Amino acid sequence: MTDFPAPFLLLPAYKDYLWGGNRLASLFGKMGGPERIAESWELSAHPDGKSVIAGGPFRGQTLSAFLESHPGAAGTAVPPGEPFPLLVKLIDAAENLSVQVHPGDEYARRTEGNRGKTEMWYVLRSDPGAFLYCGFSLPVTRGEVEERIREGTLPEVLRSVPVEPGDVFFIPAGTIHAIGEGIILAEVQESSNITYRVFDYGRAGADGRPRPLHIGKALDVLRLDEGCPPPPGVEIGFRSVPGGELRLLCSCPSFTCSVLELNGRFSQKMGDEFFLSLLCLDGKARLSSSGGGLGIGTGDSAFVPAGRRDILLEGTGEFLLTFPGRPE
Repeated sequence: MTDFPAPFLLLPAYKDYLWGGNRLASLFGKMGGPERIAESWELSAHPDGKSVIAGGPFRGQTLSAFLESHPGAAGTAVPPGEPFPLLVKLIDAAENLSVQVHPGDEYARRTEGNRGKTEMWYVLRSDPGAFLYCGFSLPVTRGEVEERIREGTLPEVLRSVPVEPGDVFFIPAGTIHAIGEGIILAEVQESSNITYRVFDYGRAGADGRPRPLHIGKALDVLRLDEGCPPPPGVEIGFRSVPGGELRLLCSCPSFTCSVLELNGRFSQKMGDEFFLSLLCLDGKARLSSSGGGLGIGTGDSAFVPAGRRDILLEGTGEFLLTFPGRPE
């Protein structure tokens, strides 16, 4: 790959799920969408919500359309004909999300015709007393879980974890979980929208009826071990790098994610194998490479196509850097 497109900004796809709030607009400038924004899909080629290129020669194209005409931009690690592998979101939980579980790749492909979902959360804001559910608090059996789902007592055996900004949670496929009210976070996940809901606080959907549960499929994929595992490869603190400080949040077979505290000039070497997703959580910087440059500020999401070059990020702020897989 010798001629590669310059980095570009993406416009998100918004989701107005009933548990969402309005803080993504005030904190990250998410305007022009619904009044209630539960999720902002910052990097997405998923059919349920596609990012759109914000400017430059490809302005107005969806990310998926761009990748169809520039397949090398996703990198050689994404096999030809394979769906785009990642989805990066901002989530505002004004109310509790349902207790749920996602299938792994093998089960999802066999039963849903799609990939499964392993995900990671990076907490950005949390109200006093905010918590989430992740795994079980004690040993349980499949039969006990099914009984508690039907009786509505499942939360009694879930592991409740208080959260603070900067916390990282790794949610492998099969892990029971739920984001609690008062939490704003960034989510990095496999590009999948398959969710098996098992407890929903008796809420009604837009049609006035209780939202459906997916008990059978959930029990098929549920991991019964306690808690949830630590993020693979996670670094507890930041390490100094030229231009700032870098913290590895997670490195698993599906994605590698770091947070950069930028204060100066940071350089990232790119290759033909992987693209880079860059999400500005706070601050302002100039993103440049041999293909061109652009400004990026709070709430902006940039896509850097694969290609042998160095990219330069110059400014101050907090940035989420995500690659597919485990780049060397």
